Amino acid sequence: MSHPGTHAPLMLTDPLMLARADRHDDVERWKYLPTAQQPNWSRPAERDLACRTLSDAPALVSPAELSALKEQLARVARGEARILQAGDCAESFAEYTPAHIAAKAGAVGALAERMGQGSGLDVVAIGRTAGQFAKPRSDSFEEVGGLRLPVFRGHLVNGEGATPAERRNAPERMLRAYELSAAASAQLAAGAPAGGHRIWTSHEALVMDYEVPLVRYHDTEGQWFLGSTHFPWIGERTRDVRGAHVRLLSSLANPLACKVGPTASPEEVLELCRLLDPEREPGRLTLIARMGHRTVEDRLPAVVRAVKDAGHPVVWISDPMHGNTVKTAGGAKTRYVAQVAAEAQAFVRVLRGQGLTPGGLHLEAAADAVTECVGADVADEQGLGRRYTTLCDPRLNPVQAKEVVDLFNAA
Repeated sequence: MSHPGTHAPLMLTDPLMLARADRHDDVERWKYLPTAQQPNWSRPAERDLACRTLSDAPALVSPAELSALKEQLARVARGEARILQAGDCAESFAEYTPAHIAAKAGAVGALAERMGQGSGLDVVAIGRTAGQFAKPRSDSFEEVGGLRLPVFRGHLVNGEGATPAERRNAPERMLRAYELSAAASAQLAAGAPAGGHRIWTSHEALVMDYEVPLVRYHDTEGQWFLGSTHFPWIGERTRDVRGAHVRLLSSLANPLACKVGPTASPEEVLELCRLLDPEREPGRLTLIARMGHRTVEDRLPAVVRAVKDAGHPVVWISDPMHGNTVKTAGGAKTRYVAQVAAEAQAFVRVLRGQGLTPGGLHLEAAADAVTECVGADVADEQGLGRRYTTLCDPRLNPVQAKEVVDLFNAA
């Protein structure tokens, strides 16, 4: 597999090149570490070709943009602003039209505006968009209609249809994901701000064969950065401090985030902070708590206290969605808005109890009137079937998302 930065030999007599070579070694070290949640590609030769193509493609973000976002996040760390991060659980190739992108940006901008009005603070608006095409899964296979099929891992990897052809892990999908992400990034950068907010891009940096070829080096800044998104995050299933995902992102200049679930011990989170925020730089690291409404006030305080006492100026935000997924009697996944709001409010109490300012919210929310979660304008589970279109986990609709934002502000 080809990796960026390796096409030409480095002249190791120049101090800048020596530093670049050292940094390149850090970036490449991930290959020798455990790498969870990766696709089993059906055609390795096509995988290699896709990786080489991505390594020659333009970056979708610039170092100047990353610096600007980091400055905004530093304001959040100081309690001067908040974050609203929202968007689809898993983005669909079929919904990547200019109209869909504009609608998604508008929905994120409207929620950020709502948060700002309720808090009296500026809000950094971040979309789960322009690359949120891959999902971690609990199992590699599932049985559908008597067929044992590879699990759906997002359109970057395979299709959701219940056939062997659809579920084939196809590396050429990475190129389609890049093309669509590039178009969305350009539209977001060129379009009018949504609700007065610049919409920054974010996605889970999950599939290494997609992310690593899009690592770039900026000579002026003397930094490696991830060119696929402004704000990558490490998920709950890939936050192993000995693993490849943490190693790779620790080497990059992007502001970044890491999910923290109920099994995370204070010691583990401190090690994550040591690796991902070694300089204790405001705006560098955001920790996204996703504990569950019954667990957050038991598990989160010790973690927050340990990070605070160690002097890491992280931004803390709440993901009240992922710890509150349940199945209906009919087997459909859903979330109850009341439980989502309860976790968000409990998160505020925990942060305030530690003398810290809650940074904001991370929501899976759709731009249109889906009926995937129960609450607000979806009275009960019987109403879920009207418009249940998510590719993976249930999303809040705009009415429900505004209610969660309002209750977060009220807390």
